[in-house]
Amino acid sequence: MTIFRTSNTDPYFNLASEEYLIDNMKGDVFMLWINAPVVVIGRNQNAYAELDRGFIEEHGIKVVRRLSGGGAVFHDLGNVNFTFIVDDDGSDIDFARFTSPVTAALASLGIEAELSGRNDIVSKGVKISGNAQARRSGRIMHHGTLLYSADLSHMSGALNVNDAKLKSKGVKSIRARVGNLKQLYELSLDAGGFKAAIEEYAEKSWPDAVIRPFTEEENAAIQRLADEKYSRWEWNWGQSKQFEDSVTRYFPFGLLRIDYSLSGGYISDIAISGDFFGRKDVREIEERLRGLRFTRENLEAAVSDIAEYISGATVGELAGMLF
Repeated sequence: MTIFRTSNTDPYFNLASEEYLIDNMKGDVFMLWINAPVVVIGRNQNAYAELDRGFIEEHGIKVVRRLSGGGAVFHDLGNVNFTFIVDDDGSDIDFARFTSPVTAALASLGIEAELSGRNDIVSKGVKISGNAQARRSGRIMHHGTLLYSADLSHMSGALNVNDAKLKSKGVKSIRARVGNLKQLYELSLDAGGFKAAIEEYAEKSWPDAVIRPFTEEENAAIQRLADEKYSRWEWNWGQSKQFEDSVTRYFPFGLLRIDYSLSGGYISDIAISGDFFGRKDVREIEERLRGLRFTRENLEAAVSDIAEYISGATVGELAGMLF
């Protein structure tokens, strides 16, 4: 186990550091990090549909797309994030494997928390953490948030949460669903102290771990990746297009949106987005569907392995959205 210590709060750098580590580091990795105000959108999401652009521009909130699926999350200096990277053993998506050490660390601070639903950690009945995973380069990256003293008014203002998703959670607003640990448990630590306490627990849990910062060479490589990819409009916004038709539904596996255009009875373009997870990149499915004659039979044949790309989805559910 290598535990990386970082104090960098640049969102572009921190998201780039995850990609650098998943592609270049061997062995198990753990890292805690904090971002300046930013909305981090899932790999498969439509940025324009998920965000209130007026609000984020007015308040100077950045936007960055991450490698993993799942939904959009708000980060600021009151939110502590964690990342695990391990070898991919071919197993199904397993959140409990990675949230268990986190809830154990919280328990050491007197905080009762547990995994709930698909990918949340809850405490005292409210969500204090969202989690997501990505598979790449023979590795699994699992990361998540820990709401400690975040500005929840900025969170609710920046995010456009689909009404169907809120209804599925039994709440009327995002503010009603989430909570800050500092307020929930009347803790005296600031976010930096909370991060340090979790780091201390991690170091005791893995006594043989190598604990170090990024080297000068690693910092330079990560910064290049941040400059060339994670800070670029093409990565964060440019993957979202305009289409003629759109349909959105909420399923147990997550929110699914299909935007598409037809020409002469054929699919001329299509984009599949949402807060779902999958083992493979859903863009492979989009490529199969472009140029396909628009019939249910053709569609079902083309997406027979949809569960590899959208975990939990069935062919019938996808086809039922369009026919």
